[in-house]
Amino acid sequence: MRCWDLFCRVVDNYGDIGICWRLARQLADLSGEGEDQVRVRLWVDDLESFARLCPAISPRLPVQGVAFIEVCHWSADFPSVDAADVVIEAFACELPPTYIAAMARRATPPVWINLEYLSAEDWVEDCHLLPSPHPTSSLKKYFFFPGFTPGTGGLLRERDLMRMRLAFDAAAEAVFWQSIGIPPRANAELRVSLFCYENPAVPELLQGWAEGPTPIRVLTAPGAATEQSSQWLGRELVVGRSVQVGALTVHAIPFLAQDNYDRLLWSCDINFVRGEDSFVRAQWAQRPFVWQIYPQSEDAHFVKLEAFLSRFLHEVSDPTAISECWRAWNGRGRISFAWPNYVANLAQIRRYGEVWACQLDHAENLANNLVRFVREQL
Repeated sequence: MRCWDLFCRVVDNYGDIGICWRLARQLADLSGEGEDQVRVRLWVDDLESFARLCPAISPRLPVQGVAFIEVCHWSADFPSVDAADVVIEAFACELPPTYIAAMARRATPPVWINLEYLSAEDWVEDCHLLPSPHPTSSLKKYFFFPGFTPGTGGLLRERDLMRMRLAFDAAAEAVFWQSIGIPPRANAELRVSLFCYENPAVPELLQGWAEGPTPIRVLTAPGAATEQSSQWLGRELVVGRSVQVGALTVHAIPFLAQDNYDRLLWSCDINFVRGEDSFVRAQWAQRPFVWQIYPQSEDAHFVKLEAFLSRFLHEVSDPTAISECWRAWNGRGRISFAWPNYVANLAQIRRYGEVWACQLDHAENLANNLVRFVREQL
């Protein structure tokens, strides 16, 4: 049996822990026999936030078992523990010095991996799996880049995800809507999930929906989406209640655990997503989606946005509807001008999303690639 330690600092509320929790569960699920058996220990610095994502977590317990994973509180006073066979440092979170010392004391050095953020840029393939020697020991760290091509680490995907997605039929969707207090769909109603960072385009989009010809029910996620919608409405949105303005119905939804958030993406006609985890899940959902990339200084994030658009739209005959809407949502253009063209091409966009997900599914997933790389090193 090989022991894996996965270290995660909770940044921006839920993005990093969302990815790490999915990865931990997938690694545990891939466990085989003999040397392929995996024991996963997940170190997290903020158990309160983690508990919202995974209700089975108790923020009061420093060590607990959940879904065959040992979850440990990463406190400032880090305990004295033996280093694992495989150590994943998620998103350059910087391991405790005492743990690095424990790694250096091992007779067989652990495989030390820095799991990087996702990018579609071409340079990622050149940097994937590059080693970096530690300055004061014989240890070396490998950079592991998620990505969209065989030359990268791939994307997180459970091995039965596509089967579960196909099995989610109209009856299952109706049960899901009922479970979160959403009424049956009205005729011609468009259902949209809204998960975003604070975005100046939100009021303009809501106004356009309210004044538009199509009935729209927008489901706002906790955080900026619900807060900005409340400001636009001039009243506080209460979870579980709807407010209607013109053609628009705004409904604040509760915080959803990961599996239910996936079902939300599967059930909506369009998904507005942000960051990395929901961005990847929206692609597996095979529904039209609009991505808000994490804003960076000097507009550096637009390079990453354009890199993905170029890859994503490579086989689309007319990419304008998607590209203009995405750029406007990220601050380059008017979302009220781009939206009508986007929704007019919704059927075509949806068909292409299904094709794209199938293309991604042909590549190996990130957890498998990690296990394979580790096996080659040990």
